[in-house]
Amino acid sequence: MKFRCDKAELLTAVSNVSRAVSGRSAMPVLEGIQIKAYDGMLTLTGYDIELGITTSLPAQISEEGAAVIGAKLFGDMLRRLECEEVLFETDEKLLTVIRGGGAEYTVLGMDPADYPELPELKDNDSLVLPQAALRSMIEQTQFAIAQNDAKPVHMGSLFDVEEDSVTLVSVDGYRMAVRREPAKTGLETRFVVPGKTLAEIARLLDPDDGSDAQVELRVSRQYMRTTIGEYSLITRLLDGEFLDYQTAIPKGQTTEVIVSTRELMNAVDRVSLLISDRLRSPMKIRFEPEQIHISCTTALGRVVDDVPCALTGKELEMGFNNRYVLDALRAADCDTLKLQISGPLSPMKVVPPEGDSFLFLVLPVRLKNE
Repeated sequence: MKFRCDKAELLTAVSNVSRAVSGRSAMPVLEGIQIKAYDGMLTLTGYDIELGITTSLPAQISEEGAAVIGAKLFGDMLRRLECEEVLFETDEKLLTVIRGGGAEYTVLGMDPADYPELPELKDNDSLVLPQAALRSMIEQTQFAIAQNDAKPVHMGSLFDVEEDSVTLVSVDGYRMAVRREPAKTGLETRFVVPGKTLAEIARLLDPDDGSDAQVELRVSRQYMRTTIGEYSLITRLLDGEFLDYQTAIPKGQTTEVIVSTRELMNAVDRVSLLISDRLRSPMKIRFEPEQIHISCTTALGRVVDDVPCALTGKELEMGFNNRYVLDALRAADCDTLKLQISGPLSPMKVVPPEGDSFLFLVLPVRLKNE
């Protein structure tokens, strides 16, 4: 195999597909990027058995063929080459030369025959969403994805697809994030996508592409393929029984508060200065008719802060994990928020002032005097 191509384009492709490469694997070939050079195009693939990322880019190909090169080393070499064009050549013994500017690397590649094939999707459904909407849905729910495998299915987000809407749900046992988007899907299906895959999809979705750009998700029983521009991602879906999120949402409320998102977020951030992993203490929030009173006491000292609000219903006092409240506030995409609570030990609902585009549920912390 022998080809020339633009270094900047190749480096971008290598950097992106490397995110699906195993850092350390029992199969050394999975620590590499598969490179195929045919018909004037390079195809690069990174695959860790759970997630695969593939892309293509043009190249001047002198000899067609394939090889696997260690992903980290390949990327590091390209970053250090001072040139606009890279020459890549590998022989039948997989001895590979990468040349650019005055520098030349010679490394041993791996046999492409040992590289596993990406799975084929059979009997799949097609779900098409605006890129901007999908990116927003992922960004507003990924903070609540579980980070441990106590229940592996919760290490991903549920796609609850109905004929006229798509709802994305994440839950980790302490909070829940629900994001709904109207969409004419013509489908009724549910599947759970790993959090790592969703993070990579969001990263590849271009926020400047405009609201008209579309992204297609093709879903089978075990896998999902996502096509974004020149990139294709295929992921294994998570198995298991996801939380019945609709039942978990409290019905009704005895207290309702309208508050500025920015003012509340800044106040919680200020109070959080005295809280750390070493100095953990619940943040106490008292909902009053015209203000939210926030306080916290740790070994470092005490802090209090007030935020104006409009309260309807009962006054009450609750304890919260400051980080969980901050995550929910940061994920909101509106200037004002509605907080709905049905009691001091009930979850707090964070919703927009109008509509049902999102719902964040934050569980309270029991205060010592309760």
